[in-house]
Parts: sequence; structure tokens; C-alpha cells
Amino acid sequence: MKLKALIILMLGIWVGMVIGISFLEAPLKFRAPNMTLSLGLGVGQIVFSALNKVEIVFSGILAFYLMLQYKGLGYWIIFSLSIIILLITIQSLWLLPVLNIRVDQILSGGIVEKTHHHFYFIAAEVLKVVLLIYGFFNIYKYG
Repeated sequence: MKLKALIILMLGIWVGMVIGISFLEAPLKFRAPNMTLSLGLGVGQIVFSALNKVEIVFSGILAFYLMLQYKGLGYWIIFSLSIIILLITIQSLWLLPVLNIRVDQILSGGIVEKTHHHFYFIAAEVLKVVLLIYGFFNIYKYG
């Protein structure tokens, strides 16, 4: 029961962090007076790196929970929580490194070609929020 409460709390904090950072802080910082592209990108790089580290820890805890509780969880809960772990893996190993290289190129005065990586990252964030909310309510109700 304590593990279930910990997981529910973690999922709630996690979804709040993603919404707060990805959908509030990230777009709003560029509306601040005197905010430059370089400063905004530099701050974003630091903030998303920190968020990613927390998400890696949360993913590890979530994976541990799934291993312990898989027999008591429904298929869709296991599937949705596993997709969250997969999304964090993709973001950590592919998307964030690619986006960081692009930010570094822009900050050093380079020109970068248009890609879809930022769109993929946003899509992953949207899916992650939906799955975190789904997991939160379903573990509370059934888990």
C-alpha cells in the first residue's frame, strides 16, 4: 500500500513538472522583457536537462514498481506506464542530445537547418502527460 501511494504521488508530481516546465515555462520565458534568444535557449537547455535527470530517476522507480506489481495491474496500465519509460528513453538518448547540439550551434553563431526534432519532443511531452494522468487515475482506482 505504501508503494502504491508513493507511485501515485510520484506520477502526480511528475505530470505537474512536465506541464509546468514544458507547457508553461518554456513558451512563456520568451515573452519576458529583454529575453534574448540566446538567454532563453541557454536557460531552456539547463531546465530540460534537470527535468530529464529527474524523469530518469522517476522512470527507474516506475520500472521497479512495474516489476513488483505486474500481476496485480491491468494490461493497459502496464502498457501506458511502459510507454512513458520508452518515451523518457527516446528523449534521453536521442531527442535531447540532438536538440542540445542545435542549441549549442545557435549559441555559437552557427546556422542550423530546420528539422522536426522539436516537434517530436513536444509530441512526446503531450503523450507523456496523457499517459501520466491515465496511470495516476488508474493506479489510484485499480492498482
